Amino acid sequence: MKLSAAFVAALIAGHAAAEPLPAHYANANDVKLVNEGEAIYIPVCSSCHGKHLEGQALWQVNDQFAGRRAPAHDATGHTWQHSDDDLFFMTKYGHFPSAPPHAVSWMPAFAGHLSDHEIVSVIAFIKASWPTGIRASQAMLNPGQAGMPKDAAKGSWTLPPNCTGTFVSWRATAN
Repeated sequence: MKLSAAFVAALIAGHAAAEPLPAHYANANDVKLVNEGEAIYIPVCSSCHGKHLEGQALWQVNDQFAGRRAPAHDATGHTWQHSDDDLFFMTKYGHFPSAPPHAVSWMPAFAGHLSDHEIVSVIAFIKASWPTGIRASQAMLNPGQAGMPKDAAKGSWTLPPNCTGTFVSWRATAN
């Protein structure tokens, strides 16, 4: 799906960033934070999610092992279809806040192993690897569109061909 600069500019203008940042905003433009995240990601996360954020082999296959394989965090994955707060919650507690109480998740909880700052830095590292279109799409899920790339309204960008996500403004679900 190709989006024009005018469309993106209208989206950005329509949602002024005067709203508060997400509780766990991961600033992918903060070089120090991104470098801290990379230093943590490599020894802690890469054994499952891949050294280059590529995920485990066959992570997309829907078979008896579906959900047990670690997904990619690069542009081919679906990490960008979640807000910063949801990504933080998943990393800290091993499941999304909206997950049913008895849902099984194979993601380990890092609450006792990583500080909140360390978790945010890993998310910033992951987001820093994404192209402009992916970063802009993910920013639209954050309050005030936190993380919107400064160059999002310049030119046009495309979403991955495997994009099947349905985007719902966080405002529509905040009530």
